[in-house]
Amino acid sequence: MRYAETGFNLEVDLTRGNIERVATDPGDTELYLGGLGTNAKILWDRVPPEVEPFSPDNLLIFAAGLLCGTPATGCNRTIVSTISPQTRLMAFSMMGGFWAPELKYAGYDKVILRGKSPDLVYLWINNDQVEIRDASHLQGKGAIETSELIRQELKEPKAQVAAIGLAGENRVYFASIEQSKSSASRGGIGAVMGDKGLKAIAVRGTKDVNIAQPVEFLELCNEVLEYIKFREENPIPGVMPILAGLGSPQEMKVHDEKWHTENFMWGNSRVRKKDFWNEEIAKEWTDTMENARRRLISCFNCPMECGATISLPGLPTYMMKCFTKLTYAMAAMSDLDFGLRIAQRATEYGVDGFSTPQVMAFALELYENGVLSDDDMPGMPSDTEGRFYWLLDKIVRREGIGDVLANGTYWAAKEIGNGAEAYAHNNIKKHEQLPLKLSMLNPIYFLMYATGEKINITQIEGQFPQAPYPKREQREEFVKDWFQVPDEKFKQYFLDWELRGEKSIPYYPTVEMTCDIVDWQERMHYIDDALGMCAGLSSFPLKPPYHIHNYPKFISSGAGIDMDEAKLTQAAKRYRTLVRAVNIRRGMRRKDDKPPENHWKKRFPELEKELLDGYYKFKGWNNDGVPTKESLHELGLDYVSGDFIKRGILTDNGGAPSKETSAENEKK
Repeated sequence: MRYAETGFNLEVDLTRGNIERVATDPGDTELYLGGLGTNAKILWDRVPPEVEPFSPDNLLIFAAGLLCGTPATGCNRTIVSTISPQTRLMAFSMMGGFWAPELKYAGYDKVILRGKSPDLVYLWINNDQVEIRDASHLQGKGAIETSELIRQELKEPKAQVAAIGLAGENRVYFASIEQSKSSASRGGIGAVMGDKGLKAIAVRGTKDVNIAQPVEFLELCNEVLEYIKFREENPIPGVMPILAGLGSPQEMKVHDEKWHTENFMWGNSRVRKKDFWNEEIAKEWTDTMENARRRLISCFNCPMECGATISLPGLPTYMMKCFTKLTYAMAAMSDLDFGLRIAQRATEYGVDGFSTPQVMAFALELYENGVLSDDDMPGMPSDTEGRFYWLLDKIVRREGIGDVLANGTYWAAKEIGNGAEAYAHNNIKKHEQLPLKLSMLNPIYFLMYATGEKINITQIEGQFPQAPYPKREQREEFVKDWFQVPDEKFKQYFLDWELRGEKSIPYYPTVEMTCDIVDWQERMHYIDDALGMCAGLSSFPLKPPYHIHNYPKFISSGAGIDMDEAKLTQAAKRYRTLVRAVNIRRGMRRKDDKPPENHWKKRFPELEKELLDGYYKFKGWNNDGVPTKESLHELGLDYVSGDFIKRGILTDNGGAPSKETSAENEKK
């Protein structure tokens, strides 16, 4: 008997209309855990680097994390993986809500899609009955509207539906997959879904998920719930309100945006709207949010209320969470009412709430600086808010200049030319980011940004504080109950970290300490993404209920896999390295491991080189960022080194060839 997982994947060939229920290898679960880990193994095995993102041979994988569907609080993430049209590297995006547990209850751990349907279709999974259904009547419909129409058509109000909007149908490079309470947005995975002719996947399940040791597992779950209650009553002092508690950033509960509006750059991340926040604005934003917010909502089996239903006069109700609340308002340098209104339309279109506002601000910056002219923007309104609505419509429909902008700022700038590339300045691995620019380089976040395979706000922040506390007494108080650290040395790192002097940013934490901290933060993110755990209860906030000490117990008692901290650390390192290997095989190298050039006002090239050198050595990678033959062998990834040697990425003696390549050269 399989525990926690079902032991079956659903394989769907959209070209042939073929559907198979395929048993999986429990040995892969032990090595790669599930979720992101086994997704990476499937992509490595079945998608060669020659495969283009919009090829029928590219796979689109919807995976429920290993512990999804169990009583583990907050464990509800769907991990969607493919080759990204935006980065041309491996994309993996998580969405919360109820979809992943429902898939488990239907009897499947993953849905693996290949091929392309000649007509628009949707997939209906109802326990053992699975069918591909016509979706021609849903063409052009909004993502949330599509979900409701499918439920009505199936007469199944409890079906969980993941759908794309018009942006996905038109292969916009930053198209998302929307799913009632959440979305998978980064990397353009919605575009791949649209390219495959798949409008939605609806799922309904009524089966059980088996637990290996139910009593022990439920005891662990109760401990987590007790700790969540404790943390809610005892928020972390000295940090911004949205980070003081647990859950994804509490943007829906917290209205004070003084910190964000005064510290983040606006528009296309070049300038800040100075002196914006005041008492009048604070009251206006609070009133707007209170009037628009109908209720706070949670994902499956979670007491946190990180999202909210938003209802504005004249618009359908929709769900919002996290920083989308700010991204449109700040990009247009407008107010919250505008931000909430345009976000509703963008959600129906199905576009990423981080990239989309920056693409539109980028277009207006090009227009204002003469790179784009009136001939490029015929019929564009004169007011900023009107221009944002106009550009959004053009982009998702790929009409006129929108057809170019739909590829994101990196590729759009290359096509536009005429100096446009100087304005596409806020990209990491061709990926638009949150509109932020900071002052002094932070060594921890330099490495998190530069070496990360997935760039997202909840993927680059973690359990180590973002900045030192001003007074040592505050730091001493903080570390007293900091039991989540994997080693006591992390407490000392934080105790000695100061705002000024020799032990301050950028030369403290030291290179060695920074490698330790980044490895810990990254490890927790990758464990979450394999188990299906919300980062808001584990890898993202300070002092979370899930950590390296209790996770092995959850896996052992839940999945029946003998697990301890060392084994879990090694497993996370194994599939994290495999994700890296997929991208290395697709051309990524050291030259791609860098943050935006002007992310920090003050840069330290020598220190940055030391940080990369040190981190590569720490991870067992060579000087070009490629995992070495020795480190791959240690992780049981000899098949990777064999492939690298065959392709000339590594030499027979395990070294690196003299010639560097780059993902930059992937698209000619």
